[in-house]
Amino acid sequence: MKPKKHKLPKFSAPVRKMALRKGFTWGASTSAYQIEGATGPEYGRGPSIWEKYFAQRPHLDHGEVACGHYERMKEDVQMMKRMGLKAYRFSIAWPRVMPEGYGRVNEQGLAFYDSLIDELLAAGIEPYVTLYHWDLPLALGEIGGWTNREVCYRFADYAALCVKRFGDRVKNWATFNEPEVIVAGYIGDGLAPGLSNPKLRVAVGHHLMVAHGLALRAMREINSEIKVGIVLNLVPCEASDGENAEAVKAARTLWQRNYAWYLDGLFKARYPDVVLQEAKENEFSFEPGDMALISQKLDMLGINWYLRLVVNEKGEVVPVPGARTTQMGWEINPRALSRMLKGMQSEYRDLPPIYITENGAAIDDVVSADGQVHDPVRTSYIYEHLCALEKASKRGMDIRGYFAWSLMDNLEWSLGYGKTFGIVQVDRRTLKRTVKDSGLWYSQLIKRNSKKKVG
Repeated sequence: MKPKKHKLPKFSAPVRKMALRKGFTWGASTSAYQIEGATGPEYGRGPSIWEKYFAQRPHLDHGEVACGHYERMKEDVQMMKRMGLKAYRFSIAWPRVMPEGYGRVNEQGLAFYDSLIDELLAAGIEPYVTLYHWDLPLALGEIGGWTNREVCYRFADYAALCVKRFGDRVKNWATFNEPEVIVAGYIGDGLAPGLSNPKLRVAVGHHLMVAHGLALRAMREINSEIKVGIVLNLVPCEASDGENAEAVKAARTLWQRNYAWYLDGLFKARYPDVVLQEAKENEFSFEPGDMALISQKLDMLGINWYLRLVVNEKGEVVPVPGARTTQMGWEINPRALSRMLKGMQSEYRDLPPIYITENGAAIDDVVSADGQVHDPVRTSYIYEHLCALEKASKRGMDIRGYFAWSLMDNLEWSLGYGKTFGIVQVDRRTLKRTVKDSGLWYSQLIKRNSKKKVG
């Protein structure tokens, strides 16, 4: 008897051919610490700053097990294959391959990523690797982490190691995921290392950009055929009243301070004045040659996009009355993505090809009596944002791919396992994977948009 096929639900968004460039990449994203687990010494992995962070906050969920991906990797790749994913963006855990962050190498960790890459390629899924998704080796955290410029050179060595090992099979690389959020761990308490020191902001952000430049150079010296970029989270800042000059100015200042900081450094070789002034006030100086290092040509730019901020004339972020929001309290506004991309197209004339490397919604999911997760809000969210990319593509922007965040429900850092972003549900007791309606819809959309014309 043939196994009974799961009947597809009635989706909350159409499955249609989308007006995106030929060869558009359809994928999903994860990060190492959020899904892998296997953090113990028996795996040869060194501790990261997150082990210390959670040890100091024992009431929080942590990543010791996470989604158990380390042990279930082959099953997860086969699940991706069944879903029809064409690409998978994941991060390499620096402390898994270099336990102290430099010097000694953990062959067991390298072998895990060898196996993951080989499994992906055998399944017809293109690997996209991010070298750093927030899990700094604790040994480097203990010497100041990203406040210490020496760590920039250790990162370049780590990047070189990874390209030497995996560059024959991995063609698409990103140095960092979301520098602005890494900075948040130094100026606030909600992310590791949780130093709560606002004066460190420019030093940490600049060192991340220097490390990016050093790694870019080292990687290309080893393998000139790879494509290398960086992933930025971009949050457009819009005035609460477009007719109020003070609100417009305040919104622009917030955008320049937090987000254009990195874009300007990469594509203008100069930081915005508001950042330069902050550096001066905190007596932080840049070294000669830094901006040339930072502004090396990129092969791609990854954009993680979730929300916009609305700012009043006092520079305060204000709520939007009647807005649709996610579990995170983030406004759902795909049109703001279109506006942001249009603004970037005008501001930066030589943008590289763009990939939306993360986009998704944390929604209160419920497992229905049929054992499935019906999540129409998430499905509509993804569809509406893809429509925004269609609009940008029609306007001439080179949008090359889209990666749903996240492949599966995972550890949302200090917020724990309750914030569910996945298009695949993970049962916290058994770790069983169940593809949600959003994942089933996305699978059908990929299939529809991957069909080759006959004749």
